[in-house]
Amino acid sequence: MAPAAMPFASSLADAQPVPFWLDDPGRPAALPALTGTERCDLLVVGGGYSGLWTALLAKERDPGRDVVLIEGREAGWAASGRNGGFCAASLTHGLGNGLARWPDELAKLEELGARNLDAIEDAVARYGIDCDFERTGEIDVATEPHQLAELHELHEQAGRLGFGGLEVLDRDAVRAEVDSPTFLGGLWDRDGVAMLHPAKLAWGLKQACLGLGVRVYENTRGLRLAACGPGMAVRTPYGRVLARQVALGTNVFPSLVKRVRPYTVPVYDYALMTEPLSSEQLASVGWKRRQGLGDSANQFHYFRITADHRILWGGYDAVYPFGGRLSAEMDHRPETYLRLAGHFFRCFPQLEGLRFSHAWGGAIDTCSRFAAFFGTAHGGRVAYAAGFTGLGVGATRFGADVMLDLLGGERTERTALAMVRSKPLPFPPEPVAWAGIGLTKWSLARADANGGRRNVWLRTLDRLGLGFDS
Repeated sequence: MAPAAMPFASSLADAQPVPFWLDDPGRPAALPALTGTERCDLLVVGGGYSGLWTALLAKERDPGRDVVLIEGREAGWAASGRNGGFCAASLTHGLGNGLARWPDELAKLEELGARNLDAIEDAVARYGIDCDFERTGEIDVATEPHQLAELHELHEQAGRLGFGGLEVLDRDAVRAEVDSPTFLGGLWDRDGVAMLHPAKLAWGLKQACLGLGVRVYENTRGLRLAACGPGMAVRTPYGRVLARQVALGTNVFPSLVKRVRPYTVPVYDYALMTEPLSSEQLASVGWKRRQGLGDSANQFHYFRITADHRILWGGYDAVYPFGGRLSAEMDHRPETYLRLAGHFFRCFPQLEGLRFSHAWGGAIDTCSRFAAFFGTAHGGRVAYAAGFTGLGVGATRFGADVMLDLLGGERTERTALAMVRSKPLPFPPEPVAWAGIGLTKWSLARADANGGRRNVWLRTLDRLGLGFDS
């Protein structure tokens, strides 16, 4: 290892290789696995945000509906307990992606997203979920001149469309909020993003489901889905569930509806968490309004401050495993941790000497349009939502509503959306997917290094509506 890297390596010496959010003495014990045969009106497969919101909303809509939820491990153990805790109103992976894909219905999508975030805040309060929910907003920061120009252009587009709530910050203004010598400016969404403790949100939703009568079985993986008379049957390791309807919230894990699988690929994302900052260290960065931050590069970082004054620093590397293979070995990547540590101290040189307490990774699902897609199978008895591409903390609640609308055969303002009625382009089979994703990642890095200029490959993908992101 080069001597210049040694200070960054020493900052990781005590980092525990576990997700910070899950390393909590308040983590609830797992509920028993399902054994034998269970019957219900609605079976929800998956105990992350997608499944938990679906079960909760199903009971809120109809308290008499008999709902069962099964989870292959423990509720919130996967992406729902490993993310950065950014709960965004956007359903389209940001305004720019929404403009590119659904310009005619973007106003409705923005309205639905804002209402969805308000509903999450209301549910957190109503069910007494202690998850450090803070409606702080988020600042997209520019660290290169071309990024600053892009943020100004996005602000102008938002203004022309009548979308308020975005404020351009110059270099001095953004550094007055959070001080980094790398910041050239920013775009502050004051109301459209909340910060929260992601694992505590999942645990709180699980408890709320139990309180409404949902029967939850953990360490119960859904193995196979098949029609069974007028309903469906899902086989599990020790039994089966017979249900009139099924909602699939498995996201990054292979869908029980096999034809859905080509639409998503897993991407491994990594994060570091610092030890708590001292009062002097905290004063050196400011951050009094506790916004979430993200830089504007293609290979971007996301970072935020926690309730106990730690800094989470994640992103940049988005690692696709050949063949879409999911493996616990991929949850840790020391070379990425070292790279992230170097980037952290470049952003915050005033925090030299700070150490990281936790380092972890995990898989999320991405699709070629960066935003969720939806559908039904088995004659409308099965619904699914997937492809949230990193914004599932907020958008999964919207996805749960869509799945319930679809199962009910209802035409609503949600199911009428082109976003809901269309699918992204599927990823090609291997080895084409591996080669294409590798070329895309290389091209994105080149664009970051060349003033944002996109090469022929990226421009072709843009025309085809294809992409790769985390």
